[in-house]
Amino acid sequence: MTVTEQLSTLDSILTHSSITSLFQPIVSLAERVILGYEALTRGPSNTSLHSPINLLAAARHAGRLNELEMTCRESACRRYSQQQLKGKLFLNVSPETLLDATHKPGRTLELLHKYGISADSVVIELTEQTPTDDFELLRAALHHYRDMGFSIALDDLGAGYSSLRMWSELRPDYVKIDRYFIDGIHRDAVKREFVGSIMKIARASRAQVIAEGIELGEELHVLSDMGVDLVQGYLLGRPEEEPKADASLCLPNMGNRAEPSNDHHPAWPLGGSSKPHSSACWACSACKQA
Repeated sequence: MTVTEQLSTLDSILTHSSITSLFQPIVSLAERVILGYEALTRGPSNTSLHSPINLLAAARHAGRLNELEMTCRESACRRYSQQQLKGKLFLNVSPETLLDATHKPGRTLELLHKYGISADSVVIELTEQTPTDDFELLRAALHHYRDMGFSIALDDLGAGYSSLRMWSELRPDYVKIDRYFIDGIHRDAVKREFVGSIMKIARASRAQVIAEGIELGEELHVLSDMGVDLVQGYLLGRPEEEPKADASLCLPNMGNRAEPSNDHHPAWPLGGSSKPHSSACWACSACKQA
């Protein structure tokens, strides 16, 4: 598909709001409940913009990223309300849209009023795709959201351009560890050290840590032993239009752990150690953004 054709498809998508909202559960291990759901977006399945990566790229190229994000936000709020989902709604927002001069404050709050969602049920999840330099302006924008009752999350900690500085500057309520550090953590002492350091900083800054991208029982077991409570990933639930509402359907059997492996981290017997495969991309920040 040519650039012209992609932009024409994007225009049609935005005109008709022809996107699909998916929801992936975020689970509390300690309380065995679903804390909330991250809203993810897909374009029409019969187009090249089905992939959120392509959809975002086209919108950014056309200078319509702000418009796309608001379309995604409205779809997510509508479906969240229609399904009467319990828990918090995590909405992906790129810092560049918050800093955009055309960004109109108050539009998200209008959506919440329209669909009967309270602001304290919503978490603004910052997903960085381009460098962020104006931290003072971004901090002011987020202060506006906090004043209205929203919580703030920082996505993909450890990746991106300035995530550690963003954590220090913005003091989010939640930090989501980039899945690179979760993948194979049961076999990698350096990744465990990194996550351990994040846990210490989180305690000092009173932020809650969310480990995302969990696909193996062994990964979940190690993270649980390290004190990580909030978890997200294919092992617990795939992004779905109608997600699981009961945490017991998300959590694997936490008993009967296997004997410790060679690196002294026990495996969690969950019927195989191979990672699930799916054509639906979910883990990377670009896919989550739209």
